[in-house]
Amino acid sequence: MKNSISIVSMASISALGATEEEVWKYYKAQRSCIVEKDFGKFSALVSEIDKAHIEDLDALRNTKNYKDLDPSVLMAIYCSRKAFASSHWTDEAFGVNIGSSRGATHLFEKYYREFSESDNGLVSTLSSPTTTLGNISSWVGHDLHTRGPVISHSIACSTALHGILNGIAWINSGMSDRFLAGGSEASNTPFTLAQMKALKIYAVEMAEYPCRSLDMDKRFNTMVLGEAAAVFCLERGAHPSALAVIEGIGYATEPLKHNISISTHADCFQESMKMALSETDPEDVDVIVMHAPGTIKGDSSEFNAIKIVFGDRYPALTSNKWIIGHSLGASGAMSLEMAILMMRHQEFLPVPFGSFDKKPDQIKKVMINAVGFGGNAVSVLLSLA
Repeated sequence: MKNSISIVSMASISALGATEEEVWKYYKAQRSCIVEKDFGKFSALVSEIDKAHIEDLDALRNTKNYKDLDPSVLMAIYCSRKAFASSHWTDEAFGVNIGSSRGATHLFEKYYREFSESDNGLVSTLSSPTTTLGNISSWVGHDLHTRGPVISHSIACSTALHGILNGIAWINSGMSDRFLAGGSEASNTPFTLAQMKALKIYAVEMAEYPCRSLDMDKRFNTMVLGEAAAVFCLERGAHPSALAVIEGIGYATEPLKHNISISTHADCFQESMKMALSETDPEDVDVIVMHAPGTIKGDSSEFNAIKIVFGDRYPALTSNKWIIGHSLGASGAMSLEMAILMMRHQEFLPVPFGSFDKKPDQIKKVMINAVGFGGNAVSVLLSLA
């Protein structure tokens, strides 16, 4: 990397909670957040209490504009306000890049139902501006009065980490000194759930752990959707007070034989991890927070790539999808938060099943992986400030 990048603050909201204390407490409890909302529909949902806080954004700004926004936008605004307040940034000269795989799924499905059921084919005036992917970052920028670039994008499940990469690229280019980046996803909607089930990758059993991410002995796919948002304030340089320092980044895309496939040895992950490790000895990495969606092919191919890059002495491995589900475009950001929390508390968070029982003596360097449909992999290497 041209420059080290400090993560000076972060904020998230998910089924784990909306504060760092709640999130860490739930992680420590080793209890799945996944529930069966309707028969056969497993999800990891933001609590009703936290949803009420999000929906109270109107009162905080004394405007009615927010009532027309999708939950994915509201969650991004909620987290961005908290991260910005904790950053102690004193002006609005920062960029925003918050991505989402699906965007405004709640509103899109609502407006399409209205269109399909109407006799005259009319829809709400706001059906277009409130369902564009760009309105996530645009509303965050509006809410925080930023004077920097405001960008949204979608690269499936690696979206949030691509947002981090983009923020780093802007900072290293000299075009911005600070960036607020991450991902937001509220896609636990009927049509999205149906799409995941059509792929034959969704969990079919409501057991103690419906999603068995990193269980290499599972005989069927166990992916479960979760809703979440997480954002991070990035600054140039390595600051002693930073939560963590980004010292390596990697990215790669592999040729695909199928729209949702990944190669047996995850060539894209091999390349992204090697790039992130370009200035680091692989043996110095203590933990890898894997993408590990809970599917047979997804988990095993990433594990194969790790063994190729790190050899038999690979780091301790973990994932959080067994507890919070797969939040698609926000999942990489949630993994990044988990990595930072493990480093801050110097405590490893294992999966509660499977054959991975290695625990690190220390947690000074953590790699985070994410990949999306299309074989777009990202790896980020963190170290203690």
